[in-house]
Amino acid sequence: MKKMLLDAVDVRILSAVQQHGQISKTRLSELVNLSPTPCWLRLEKLKKSGLITGYRGDIAVDRMLDLTRVFVTVSLKTHNRSDFERFEKCIQSIDEIVECSATGGGSDYVMKVITTSLQEFQNLIEELLSKEIGIERYYIYVVTRNIKSTPINLLKLMDKKKESGI
Repeated sequence: MKKMLLDAVDVRILSAVQQHGQISKTRLSELVNLSPTPCWLRLEKLKKSGLITGYRGDIAVDRMLDLTRVFVTVSLKTHNRSDFERFEKCIQSIDEIVECSATGGGSDYVMKVITTSLQEFQNLIEELLSKEIGIERYYIYVVTRNIKSTPINLLKLMDKKKESGI
């Protein structure tokens, strides 16, 4: 995929959107130090290019419910394209699996699973195993507390890219 070239203003706009979500034209222009109309035009260009994929609110669900968070590594029995496709298609339909990444190395996938109890998690695992989607083995890591969860710092990342000449 062709990478889009961004200047410092574009990066500041993306960083502001990442931190504040949908904000007014005036507030965005203040944050990036650019007059409102050019700032808004750049924002629209960034949206149309697909760099901004959506807006969301981070909800403190823990303040409403007790949750069980588990990271699961999964290795498949066989490694044909159809095996990966079958597993991934199944995972897409399960709401409790909130993240799933294909990985290289010791396991094929790492998943983040959120349920309302450890028993509900166990039921989900048993359901996955009964679906015959090619799971050879899995390891679970129950989250005892979150230490850090933040979006990537775009400004710092782009500065490093500039320094390294990439």
